[in-house]
Amino acid sequence: MQVTKTDIDQLNAKLTVTVEPQDYEEKVQKQLKDIRRKANIPGFRPGMVPAGLVKKMYGKAVLGEEVNRAINDGIFNYIKEQKLNILGEPMPDEEATPAIDWDVDTTFSFAFDIALAPEFDAKLNGKNKLTYYDIQVTDKEVQNQVEAYAQRFGNYVQVDEYVAGDMLKGTMTEQKEAGLVKENAVLSPDYMQDDEQKKLFEGAKKGDIITFNPKKAYTNETEISSMLGVKKEDVPGLADVFTFEIQSITRHEKAAVDAALFAKVYGEGNIADEAAFRERIGQEIKGNFTQDADYKFGLDAKAAILKKMDGLQFPEAFLKRWLLASNEKMTAEEVDRDFPQMIEALKWQLAKDQLATAYEIKVEKEDVEAYAKEMTRMQFLQYGLSNVDDAMLAQYAQETLKNEDQVRGIVERVQENKIYAALKGIVKLETKAVSYEDFGKLFEK
Repeated sequence: MQVTKTDIDQLNAKLTVTVEPQDYEEKVQKQLKDIRRKANIPGFRPGMVPAGLVKKMYGKAVLGEEVNRAINDGIFNYIKEQKLNILGEPMPDEEATPAIDWDVDTTFSFAFDIALAPEFDAKLNGKNKLTYYDIQVTDKEVQNQVEAYAQRFGNYVQVDEYVAGDMLKGTMTEQKEAGLVKENAVLSPDYMQDDEQKKLFEGAKKGDIITFNPKKAYTNETEISSMLGVKKEDVPGLADVFTFEIQSITRHEKAAVDAALFAKVYGEGNIADEAAFRERIGQEIKGNFTQDADYKFGLDAKAAILKKMDGLQFPEAFLKRWLLASNEKMTAEEVDRDFPQMIEALKWQLAKDQLATAYEIKVEKEDVEAYAKEMTRMQFLQYGLSNVDDAMLAQYAQETLKNEDQVRGIVERVQENKIYAALKGIVKLETKAVSYEDFGKLFEK
């Protein structure tokens, strides 16, 4: 087999593949023998079909299949041996491919168009200056989290006198003849939009009867209909005056910052005292801040890398043709519309491939599993579960890794994170201490 490359320009080339009998004949004969052995043709016993008949019936199809396989192998091996950095996949050039007579021809030539990635250097060095933001943890942030835990693990208690934040339960009665009576109605005066109506409940005690106007207290008819158990369209016809007889007052009390709270948050016996509790919280906040700082560094590093690729030219005509051929549902209008974003994504992929090779970065199975476990841990934290054991994290992570799309995404994130980690030791890195508030302002730009 012979493969020749003809350069059209720096970004486009043509491959001509010539397939000789020695490239396919042996495989064709072997496949025809297998067909003859298995063929079930009326009038012939299995394995006794004449070879000529088998060739007549299946010869062209087998020949075409083996020639096509030889072409694919030849192109793949040539690209690999010549270390060609191609974009997309080779596209058949029917105009440059000679007509084929499958009954006569034994040597076949096929032409393919290929697109070549432009030459570029995405690597950064000590002349590139990047900032790493060291986000500081303050006592206030630790205290806020302590109070959040105390709130989350607090209890509901029954009290006799209302204060802001309490929930009231009682009987709501419409003040008109045959008026509506709603038992076990629930009120949270804190959520009333009218301050005058809200004030009516200040200092109210269990057993008190409060007269108020629900339609004034709550301007949203959906809230009123839900509270009173009526249809929304019936709300305008309700009276303006209702009484509410308070039967119970429920208050949420924060948990005490003590050993019981430490155990609920981090497990029994893991935290000795309040100082250790606050230190552990500070470490967790710092860990989250570090993830945010790494994310910001990654954005800045990516921007610096892509800036080096500004003005890079790509074989647009070929890429658009390939996109249409490989995506049946995509239209030419959609390709034109999305092409700039596709080129940006392509630039970043090419840059990552180059940097991963330059920095000898590999993504191992252990890296993927560790990242999946960290994803799972963060998901549990969103639900307030900070003390999930490693075995459960691993179990949930394995469920995530059954999804191929998830795995591909994780591999990309792990590779990017390793690239960014390598860059910290390559660029001129300036570490800058900032508050979380000032760090957030960086994203406003």
